Amino acid sequence: MKSLAWTKLQNSLLFRLGGMIAAITLLAILGMSTSWMVAETTQGSGQAINIAGSLRMQSWRMASIHQQLVHKDDPLQRTRLEQAITQFEQDLTSDSIQSVLPTDANGSLRFTYEAIQTHWQQNIMPALQIISASSNEELLSAIPYFVDTINYLVKQIEEATEAKILVLRIVLGVAVIGTLLMVLLSIYLIRNILVNPLKDLLSLTDQIRRGNLTVRSGLKGEDEIGYLGRAFDLMAEDLFKLYRDLETRVEQKTEELTRSNRSLDLLYRSIIQLHGISPSREVFYKVLKDAEATLGLGVGTLCLKGDHDKQGTVIATTAPNQQSPLCLQMANCEECQNTKTVGLEPATQSGRPIIRLPLTNTDRHYGLLAIDIPADKQAELWQLQLLEALSHHISVTLASEQRIEQNRRVALLEERAVIARELHDSLAQSLAYMKIQVSRLRMAIQNPATAHEVAEALEELREGLHCSYQQLRELLSTFRLRMEGADLGMALAQTTAEFAERGDFPIQLDIDLGVLHLTPNEEIHLLQIVREGLSNILKHARAQQAWVSLKTQDTNKVELLIEDNGIGIQANASLHHYGITIMNERAQALGGKLVYYARPQGGTGVRLIFTPHQSSSSTPMTVEIPYAA
Repeated sequence: MKSLAWTKLQNSLLFRLGGMIAAITLLAILGMSTSWMVAETTQGSGQAINIAGSLRMQSWRMASIHQQLVHKDDPLQRTRLEQAITQFEQDLTSDSIQSVLPTDANGSLRFTYEAIQTHWQQNIMPALQIISASSNEELLSAIPYFVDTINYLVKQIEEATEAKILVLRIVLGVAVIGTLLMVLLSIYLIRNILVNPLKDLLSLTDQIRRGNLTVRSGLKGEDEIGYLGRAFDLMAEDLFKLYRDLETRVEQKTEELTRSNRSLDLLYRSIIQLHGISPSREVFYKVLKDAEATLGLGVGTLCLKGDHDKQGTVIATTAPNQQSPLCLQMANCEECQNTKTVGLEPATQSGRPIIRLPLTNTDRHYGLLAIDIPADKQAELWQLQLLEALSHHISVTLASEQRIEQNRRVALLEERAVIARELHDSLAQSLAYMKIQVSRLRMAIQNPATAHEVAEALEELREGLHCSYQQLRELLSTFRLRMEGADLGMALAQTTAEFAERGDFPIQLDIDLGVLHLTPNEEIHLLQIVREGLSNILKHARAQQAWVSLKTQDTNKVELLIEDNGIGIQANASLHHYGITIMNERAQALGGKLVYYARPQGGTGVRLIFTPHQSSSSTPMTVEIPYAA
C-alpha cells in the first residue's frame, strides 16, 4: 500500500512542479540571504566615508582658527575653536564610523582609527587648547601627518566597502546563474509533461467548439494530465448527449427573457405616464393600451368608485365601441366592486372570463382593473403578476393625487383661518371700538349741552379710523409676505430693511440659531412678532436706533429680543392699539411668554423665550440695516 502511494506521488505533476519551484525558491532564498547579510555590513559605509573625509577639513580649519588667536585674542574666535573641537570629537566618535570598524582588535582599519584617536588626544587637542606661538608651531607641524593618517583611514574604509560590494556581486552572480539554469530545466520539463498535452487538449476543445463532439484525447497516464484526458473524454460524451436538447432550452430561455424585457418596458412606460403628470383619462387609456399590446390579452377596463358612490365610473377602456365587457357581463355594480370577490383568478359570469384586480392602497379601495380574456387564450402566471404590479402603480397614483388634493384643501383652510384671526385681532376690535364711539356720539348729539363730548368723540373716531387704516395696510403687507426658500434670516433681513427705510433709523439684526431649526409655523409667528414690535417702535418710540436679536440659549430654547433707544414705555397709550395683545397671542401660540421692560440705557425692550422643535442646523447671520437718508 505504501509503495503504491509513493508511486502515485512520484507520478503526480504537483510533486514534480513543487520540486522545481522548491529548488528555484531555495536558490533565491540563499542568494537573497547572503546578499542581505553583505548589504547589512556595508550599510552606513558611505556616511562613514563622508564623516571621516570631513575630519581633514575640520583639522585644517581648527589650525587656522588657532593661528588667528595667536595673532589676536578674540573671544568670538575662542568660541569658534571650542565648537570646532567639540564637533571634531563628535564626528570622530560617531556611530557611522564605529559601525564600519571591524570587531577584530588587530585589524588594520581599527589600528589606524586608534592611531588617529591617540594622536588627537596626545598631540592635536592639547596644542589647540594652548594659545601661544610655540603651540601653534607644534600644531602646524603635526597637522599634515594627522591629515595623512585620516586620509589613510578614509582609503581603508573605501577599500573595505569595495571588498564587501565585490562579495555581494559574486554571490548575486552565482545565485542568478543557478536560478537561470534551474528555470531552464524547469521549462524543459514543464513543456514535455504539461504544455504539450495541454496544447493537444486545447486543439480538441477547439474542434468541440466547432461542433465536432466525436473527438477523444486518448491520454491514459497516471498523472493529473492523464486524469484530465479521461475527464475530457467523459465531458465530450456528455456534451454530445446534451447538445440534442440545447436548442430547445435556448429557445425557451430566449422567450422568457424577451417576455421579461417586455414586462419591464411596460412597467417603466406606465410609471413614467402615471407619475410624470397629473393622470387623466387619456393617460389611463394609454396605460391600458400598452398593457393590452404587451400582454396579448383582451380589452382592458379601469373603473373607479368612491367610498360613498353607489355606481362605479369607467375612466378608461380599450374596447372599440367604448363599451366595457365588464359592464356588459356584470349586472350588479356593487357586486362587481366587492373586494371579497375581486382577485387574480379569472371569474366567469355570463361570458368570457375576466380578470379583476383591486385598486387598493393602505386599506383604501379606489376601484378595479379588469382585463377580458379571449376564448382561445389562457392567462399565464407572468401575465397575472404583471397585471398585479400595474394595478399597484395605478393605486399609488390615485392615492398620491388624493393626498395632494387633501393637502391643498388643508392649506386653504389654514390660510383662511389665519386671515380670520388677523382680522378679528385687529380690524374687528378697532371697528367694535368705533361702534361704541358712534353710539356715544349719537347720544351726545341729542344733547346740545355736550358739544365738547361730540368733538371729543369725533376726534377719537378720526384717530380710530386712522389706526384701522394703518392696521389694514399692515395686514395687506402680512398677507403678501412670502418665506422665500424657507429662509427666516432673509425674511427678517427684508423686514428690518423695510422698517429702517420707513422710520429713517438703523436697525441691527443678529441671528444665531445654532443647530436648531424652526418649523414654518414658528417662523411665521416670529416674523409677525418682529413686524409688530418694529411697527410699535415706528409709531410710538421716537427711537434713533433699534436692535433685533434671535439666538439660542444653553437649554435649547430660542430668545427673541426687540429693543430701541426711544422714549420708553408710556402708560397712557390709546386703548384701541392692539399690537401688544396680538404679540402676546402669537407668543402663546409658540408656547412662550412676552416680557416688556425698560432698557437701562433708555428705551424699551421686548423679550420672548420659547422651546422650538429641533431639526437640522442653521448658520449664524449678523446684518446691519442702514437707514434711508
